[in-house]
Amino acid sequence: MREFILDSKFNIIFIIIIAWFVAQCLKVLLGVFREKRFNFNWFVGTGGMPSSHAAAVSAMATSIGVHNGVDSPLFAIAMLFAIVVLFDAQGVRRASGKQAELLNKILDDIYWKKRIKEDRLKELLGHTPVEVIAGTALGILIGLFFSP
Repeated sequence: MREFILDSKFNIIFIIIIAWFVAQCLKVLLGVFREKRFNFNWFVGTGGMPSSHAAAVSAMATSIGVHNGVDSPLFAIAMLFAIVVLFDAQGVRRASGKQAELLNKILDDIYWKKRIKEDRLKELLGHTPVEVIAGTALGILIGLFFSP
């Protein structure tokens, strides 16, 4: 099967999908281990350990670097894209999650005072630096393993 992956013109896309899938499966396994229950949202949701965003873009950049060389313009584009996604996963989206958490507390206060009832906002949007680093390492390893 490895020969098929390496000979396929879609192998980089396949590597990206593998990295995302492995990261999402690890989230589920860690969640089951930690909470002693299964939650399908761990597989399809955002946030959690490891970052599937980081794994996917790191696998992509690594595969492109292996296939085209780290001095190629395509690798430079992939690397820049990966840096933006990693920054967003750890920074902007995490800040949005913290804001959602605060707004949910405000809504709780308002609800208990019987003023307004609103839907809760999703709080787990971004990743901690450790989750991003773990996802990045996972993506690089998968990119190196599946690239020729």
